Parts: sequence; structure tokens; C-alpha cells
Amino acid sequence: MTLPSRRQFLSATAAGALATAAGLSASRAPKPKALIAISLDLEMSAEYPKRGMTEWNYRKGDLDADTKKYATAAAKVAKDRGGLIHFFAVGQTLEQEDVGWLKDLAAAGHPVGNHTYDHVYLLATKPEDIQFRFKRAPWLIRGKTVAEVIEENIASTTLALKERCGITPNGFRTPGGFRDGLKGREDLQKMLLKQGFTWVSSLYPAHTCGKPKEEPTDAVYADIVKSQAAAQPFAYPSGLIEVPMSPVSDVNAFRTHYWKLPWFLKAVRLAVEETIKTGGCFDFLAHPSCLLVEDPTFEAVKLICDLVKDAGDKAALVGLDAFAERGKEAPQK
Repeated sequence: MTLPSRRQFLSATAAGALATAAGLSASRAPKPKALIAISLDLEMSAEYPKRGMTEWNYRKGDLDADTKKYATAAAKVAKDRGGLIHFFAVGQTLEQEDVGWLKDLAAAGHPVGNHTYDHVYLLATKPEDIQFRFKRAPWLIRGKTVAEVIEENIASTTLALKERCGITPNGFRTPGGFRDGLKGREDLQKMLLKQGFTWVSSLYPAHTCGKPKEEPTDAVYADIVKSQAAAQPFAYPSGLIEVPMSPVSDVNAFRTHYWKLPWFLKAVRLAVEETIKTGGCFDFLAHPSCLLVEDPTFEAVKLICDLVKDAGDKAALVGLDAFAERGKEAPQK
């Protein structure tokens, strides 16, 4: 057997020491700062302000005074606590006489994204499934393909925001969240990239909510916390970045499952705490038209802002474009 020379022995020892040090360094590497966002979709919600109201499904962008007032007040609450809110506007709203409130939100530093003109369903395969409005008035889109209607709906909103408010959309959010986002829909990804969008918010992970009108069990809360792992930004092969929405949404909790506010706040708190612990991303998804009934004193916004403040340098309250930057380094799984 040939014994190693002294030089070989020392070289091997040094290499081992470096490998060990590198391993220890990697294990001790600090977690990334948690990114927390509050995003509000500016649209009318069916069943609000009282149950049984469904006409808003046809007029999603016809914002009433109370919804606009809540959105403006929520933005002030967040800003007073050192944060901001990322809004998504439905283009139809830009037809209203007064859009000064939206201009003011943008001027105050709150990002405003594109949420389509009529709140259309991007995964529709038949014209009648695109939006309730077009099912009631099919002549509005007659002669156009589903893809043409959807593309025009998005482009019109970008144009309306620029011409009426001087706002360049910060990102795009699909009406409704999809379990798989836009995976397998390269056509939609390319269409959004063509329109100048670098990121989309379309993925909403599956999770349980328990039985309607019953307080969520520990297992339900645990499942919502677990679902945060599937709500992290990533890049589609096309290059478009996905910025998922984080469970649980206000509509899912309140409208579908009849939750009480304390249950909702507990779910939000647990999810944000988990995100801060892991250094991940959390996007609070809600709607002013829903929250003004269920959370009139902005408790959810206050809670999130305070949790981030208490976390110090471990977390930051940001716009969703910051999520997109992180998603560039995470390929689709």
C-alpha cells in the first residue's frame, strides 16, 4: 500500500476543513427577510353588503361610495403603520365620473395593478363563460374568439388606467385564483408578456376551511398554514413570474364559509407568523366591498402591519413587485 506524502496529506486535510467550514456556513446562512403584502381587489362582491345580492356579478367595476371609502381608509391605516397596499383595479371603474380617489391612492405610493376590464374568467373556453355580463348581453362580444375578448379586456384596462388616471399598471391579477395558476397555459403567459407584464398573480393554493358557520378546527388552521409553502413566487418556463395569493381570502372565509372575524384574524396571524419564521412571502388577498361589512375597523390590516413591525428586520411590508423579483430565482416545479 502506498502512503500519501506529507504534502498530499496536508492538502487533503485542508480541503476537508474547507468543506466542513462551507457546510457549517451554509447551515448558518441567514434566512431571507420575509416579504409581506396586503393586496385589495377593487371590485364589487356578490352577497355584499347583504346576502342574496348577485347583481354585482354583472357590474363588478361599478364601485359604490362605501367600497371606495373603505379602500381609501385602509390605505391610510397601512401607511400610518409604515406600510402600503397593492390594489388591483377593474377597468370598468374608470368609466365612473369621479376617479380622483384612485389617483390619490397612486400618488400616495400605493401600487395599482390590472384586474381586467369586466372581471373576466381567463380560463374560459366558451364565450358565455367569460363573464356574466356577456352571457346576458352576448352581442357585446359576438364575432370574437374567447382569446380575443380576454386579450382586449386586459389591454383596455391598461389603456383606461393610463388615460384616465395616469397610472401604469403594476402587475396583473386574474379574477379568481386558480389552484395551478397558469401552468400549462403558455398561450396566456405569452399574451401577458406581449402586453408588457412581467408578473401575474393567478395561483391560489388549495386548502380546507372546515364546515360553513362552524369555528375552524386546529386541523383547518394547520392546513392553512401548511398551504403557505405553495404560495411562494416562481418563474414559469416562459419567463413570466407567478406571484401567488396566500390563503385564506376574505371571500372564501366570510362569504363561502360564514366565518366570524376572530376566526379569520387567527388564520391570518398564524399564516403571517409562519411566513416570518420561514423567511417566505405572504400576500393577504381581500376585497374592500367584503371587508367593509366583515371587518369595518380594519383589524386585518392593522394586525398584519403590527406583526411586520414587531418582526423588526426579519420582515418587510412591500408591494407584490418585490415578490416578483424574488420569484425570478425560483423555477416552476
